[in-house]
Amino acid sequence: MNSVGSFFKPARIRSAVLIFLSALLLLFASPGPTNTGAIVWIALVPLLFVVCRQDTTPLKAAAAGLFCGLLYYTALLSWIMIVLGNYGEMPIWISLPVLLILALYMSIYPAIFSFLTNKFQNRFTIIWTAPVIWVGLDWLKSIAFTGFPWMDLAYTQFRTPLLMQSADLAGHHGVTFLIVLVNCLLFSTISSRFRKTGRSLKSLKPAFLALLLIASCLAYDFFRFHQLEEIVAHADRMNVAVVQGNIDQGQKWLPSLQRKTLNKYLELSRDIVAEEKPELIIWPETAMPFYLQESKHLDRIRALGLTEESPFVLTGAPYREAAPLTGKPLYFNSAFLIPGGEERLLRYDKQHLVPFGEYVPLKRLLPFLAPFVEAIADFSPGKTTIPLPCHDGRVGVLICFESIFPALARSQTIAGANLLVNLTNDAWYGRSGAPWQHLAMVVLRAVENRRSLARSANTGVSGFIDPLGRIAHESPLFEDFTAGRQMVLLEERSFFTFGIGCYFGLFCLLVMLILTFISYKIPARSGKGDAHVN
Repeated sequence: MNSVGSFFKPARIRSAVLIFLSALLLLFASPGPTNTGAIVWIALVPLLFVVCRQDTTPLKAAAAGLFCGLLYYTALLSWIMIVLGNYGEMPIWISLPVLLILALYMSIYPAIFSFLTNKFQNRFTIIWTAPVIWVGLDWLKSIAFTGFPWMDLAYTQFRTPLLMQSADLAGHHGVTFLIVLVNCLLFSTISSRFRKTGRSLKSLKPAFLALLLIASCLAYDFFRFHQLEEIVAHADRMNVAVVQGNIDQGQKWLPSLQRKTLNKYLELSRDIVAEEKPELIIWPETAMPFYLQESKHLDRIRALGLTEESPFVLTGAPYREAAPLTGKPLYFNSAFLIPGGEERLLRYDKQHLVPFGEYVPLKRLLPFLAPFVEAIADFSPGKTTIPLPCHDGRVGVLICFESIFPALARSQTIAGANLLVNLTNDAWYGRSGAPWQHLAMVVLRAVENRRSLARSANTGVSGFIDPLGRIAHESPLFEDFTAGRQMVLLEERSFFTFGIGCYFGLFCLLVMLILTFISYKIPARSGKGDAHVN
């Protein structure tokens, strides 16, 4: 009875409410068909009030971060159950634990954030240390266990281009840093009103510096946005069309429906060719559910167009070849650039595969997974990053999951791409928030590298993104859709792509480790830091 009674103490109830509030605000800020991203600028404040309470230990702070993360990620990633249930044919008693395990893993990062923020507050100001910790952990999340950097905070701003422009300096991690910095500044300002003692000018210095950085970033955003508007207005362009076939995922791979699928894409493409005269037509990931280079249908695709110069077609399709030494067949998730004439096909093979979706990690060490490997075909990763030449464009391809990794889009740009393309099949997600979450991450790839990006998704969301992050012709979900647009071909060299801005997340992780070392090796000074709340 005592333990039950202690749980319902006002302080604990207040903490639980604040934890729940932060999780709810983060969820409401996540991408969707409407713009609610502004909420994220205050979403961490309630959690910080729990983490930085005077009577909160680092372990209690970690528990607060863990529960906040668990609430948030369970809701955010609930589409996992749609994928496993509808297409993996797994019962709820399997799909629900899988969701909870993934959510628990993702929650480890806000737990560590909360632990270290609480630990550091006696000797460092959280206004600066908390953003460093958060971004450092985001970078770690992007590489741990092959990486799953799904929905970092910066992606909530995908419908607010003016606030994303600094991504060409430090990538989306820089935008996340600014979001956490604003949250910490708000928390510090509000919490100071609860203290009985006044604040010295020296104690206000971190807040003034934070305000200076925020103002500088906003000034840069405004300046860079209008500068790029002028550059884009006078840049070269290529006429590009995207096609959304809206093929039912449950029927997509049936051999008897291959011709029907091809006919639908040809019909939709002929319409857009007649209307827009595109130089490049883009079809989604695995739009052709057969081995294209072995198919008799290839000539029908080459013949697209009603003029002498047929457009190039970029389509997703599986590819197979024999391994050089063993002769064993290797399978790839590929994109083919198909010229209108008799020229040879150009191909890009997906490099970053989805664990347990396109391959099984450690399958040689875990032989009992062999049946599962057979069920998912076990793709091999591609090895080369070479943009595909198309008229005046050099097309850097990102297939599905690859678009959430900044390094892959950056590599394509460094290799010479002046147009990025994302082919994806988001039908797996059903009518959840995942298609917009995926779209949000793609938008930042365009801004980071200052490249236009065309996106073709089987069931949506398809559309076009310019180098400033502005979305055009955003398609509805689960409808046939075609659109054409003059895509800007820029040769801009952003600091993120060609400088050292891409290492900002790693830099934050290293600073976090140094602060952790100092925190444990140097005794804490007497008294409480100015971040504590009674």
